[in-house]
Amino acid sequence: MKVIYTLTVKVDGRLDTSTSPELEGALAKILYADRVNDVRFDFADLEYISSSGLRVILAALKRIGGRGGKVYIENANSTVKSILSMTGFDTMLAVDPQDDGNSIAEDGTEQQ
Repeated sequence: MKVIYTLTVKVDGRLDTSTSPELEGALAKILYADRVNDVRFDFADLEYISSSGLRVILAALKRIGGRGGKVYIENANSTVKSILSMTGFDTMLAVDPQDDGNSIAEDGTEQQ
């Protein structure tokens, strides 16, 4: 039996050079314990993410991915999704499309 531990991290405001070190420090303590398999970043209240914030997400992805886990981005607004898309992070992470109350079915059709 395999037990999967998922960490949900709620991030609000701006994730940039002044705030990313705090998140990086908190994640380092938890992720290096090797108990967490998946990380879900809840970006519902995140306004903006800079390259410094992306670096923190990438470090989590490398750590979790190295043991077969996944990193998910949930509830990102259009600005954050655009940044993830422009930087290619949307191809490396599981980005949740459900930020507007709609969901996308497996066949690609939109559902409410």
